[in-house]
Amino acid sequence: MAVLYRCTTPTNWLCPCGKVARALRREGIAFDQVAVPQGRSRRPEVEALSDQRRVPVLVIDGEAICDSRRIVEHLAYRRERQPAD
Repeated sequence: MAVLYRCTTPTNWLCPCGKVARALRREGIAFDQVAVPQGRSRRPEVEALSDQRRVPVLVIDGEAICDSRRIVEHLAYRRERQPAD
């Protein structure tokens, strides 16, 4: 199970966090979402995971990945590495 730490924006179309949520759904990866408060000074759980306070942060297979572009690239890499049926 993956966990997406994201902003509190109520839609998946207006922010980088939504871009990651859409990519996870497209890849068929089940995930939980944790909405973290606005203001980088109030994100200790994100900082503990990634040594920075920005979202989105995706924790998947025990690895924390930050930055929406890097997360989407990682998901594409995982898809390419899956064996063909």
